[in-house]
Amino acid sequence: MMRMPRRSLGMLLAPAVARAAPRPYAAWLDAWEGVLRQHVDGAGRVDFAGIAANPASLEALVRWVGAQGPRTRPDLFASTAEVLAYHCNSYNAVAMWQVVEAGIPQRFHLLARYQFFMNTAIAVDGGFTTLKLYEDAVIRPLGEERIHFALNCMVRGCPRLPREAFRAEALDAQLAAVTREFCESPQHIRPMGEAVQVSEIFRFYTEDFVPAKAPNLLAYINRHRRTPLPEGLRLGFIPYDWTINRQPPRHGTG
Repeated sequence: MMRMPRRSLGMLLAPAVARAAPRPYAAWLDAWEGVLRQHVDGAGRVDFAGIAANPASLEALVRWVGAQGPRTRPDLFASTAEVLAYHCNSYNAVAMWQVVEAGIPQRFHLLARYQFFMNTAIAVDGGFTTLKLYEDAVIRPLGEERIHFALNCMVRGCPRLPREAFRAEALDAQLAAVTREFCESPQHIRPMGEAVQVSEIFRFYTEDFVPAKAPNLLAYINRHRRTPLPEGLRLGFIPYDWTINRQPPRHGTG
């Protein structure tokens, strides 16, 4: 028998959110960017301890996401770029909140990954889903493969989390930038003689890249590099690092 996902705080709060006056989306974007600038450093590491100590700002943003979105408020999300930007920001905000809700673990081991991605119900756009279903059933079908370099589940194997919100008017440039950064990062792309090791993101979501966007994974990666890798390299995958991408404790805080 299929188990129902456990209830998260976002799910518990959703009815109250639905009754609340809707927050203007522009204000939500600015507030989300404020959280990013306050709690994310230049390396993309998150100050989860700081958020847990003062959770009100992020909690309010996640509550808004639970009630508002392209399905419930199509008047706010008229273009594909607006829809995509909403989903990138919402996924990242909810994932950040869920790490705090999970007690800020050191690492997602196998059971913890199942719990985090598939067995915790989250409120998004007036309904309930899980992080995995949100990505697979809502975001990926939109056909923009570069979202894999924008969505962030808050572990070290993920792309760097930017300190700015994704915005419709700049989205194409933002997605181009995060994709290039990822494809040029030695953390995620590692040439080794006649071979190259690449992030498991390219294994997890191969069908989103090949053949939809390129004839093979190396060709896709090269499209987003200033200096292409030699053709014909053997391709391997870097084991995904499921360590929570948290900032180190501040001196004297333990």
